[in-house]
Amino acid sequence: MIIRKRIWPRTLSDFFSMTFILIIIPVIYWFELWVVLPAVHKYGSLPYILHFFFGNFIMLNIVGNFTYIVFCDTSTRRDIMPISAANTKDGWRLCASCETLAPPRSWHCSTCNICILKRDHHCIFTGCCIGHYNHRYFIMFVVYLFVATTYSFCYNNFFIWNKMHFEFPMSLIKIIFPLAIFIFGFDDSINQFYLILYIVSAVGMLYTGVLCIYHFCLIFNGNVANESWKQNLKEVLGDRWYLTWILPYIKSQLPHNGIIWDTSNSWLYTNSKNATYNTTQMLMSKIVKSHPVFLLFVYLLSTSLSCLIFSLLLLLPLLFLCVLTES
Repeated sequence: MIIRKRIWPRTLSDFFSMTFILIIIPVIYWFELWVVLPAVHKYGSLPYILHFFFGNFIMLNIVGNFTYIVFCDTSTRRDIMPISAANTKDGWRLCASCETLAPPRSWHCSTCNICILKRDHHCIFTGCCIGHYNHRYFIMFVVYLFVATTYSFCYNNFFIWNKMHFEFPMSLIKIIFPLAIFIFGFDDSINQFYLILYIVSAVGMLYTGVLCIYHFCLIFNGNVANESWKQNLKEVLGDRWYLTWILPYIKSQLPHNGIIWDTSNSWLYTNSKNATYNTTQMLMSKIVKSHPVFLLFVYLLSTSLSCLIFSLLLLLPLLFLCVLTES
């Protein structure tokens, strides 16, 4: 694995998103294993030991995969071809931004300012692009985040219901505006802080669940060759795909080097779908550069509305139980 030369985020959105991940993951880890788990299971009991071990196993995979995503260089920096060789390599094209030839299936990232091998997307939570060499770690990172948040959400339901006293309608206000209630001192108790972490884990469960479905659909459909689902899985997770879920440190050789592909003509740059995709990418890059403040506002607004909707949907059962208890 080749290490990236610059691992720090390049934009404010990347910086704040990555900082949020670096803070919230250890906080949730502490909350679940040192606050929730002892409250649900007796300290030292067999269920406590098993869940404590499983929780640390999940945390190890989250941290390990995140580290590999951030440090792995999946750019075309080491695969530069002279422009004079343009006619000798089918599928290679000239990148106007890099002013070099780019391999098939690589796309230029305006944020990273370089072409990325088999570029999937630019992840703001890791501050880098997801491409050929770190795609496996990104998939496992999202999978283990989904497992962790689902696991936490199930346990947190028991913990929050037994720990907190719900009074309608004040409980509704605390649930809709948990952070504001805590920061402005309307309820600065530790229980309100626990409620914030509960909502974060609930929203995270939905968000990572959608990401898992979306990315696995892309993997199983396969964009390289129309072969079996197993071959499509190997394209991302490597030859030992069945072991990659255990730990990120397990070696799993990828079937391709990110430059030469067993592709059909449909994946050449001249294909209409890929040409349309490339045009869309360039258009989005122009919009980002021209209106960064507006896009930041739209991003913050959509994120806030999504969190509000998800919080209401997930906590409706608690509110319903609260009303039944009072009646």
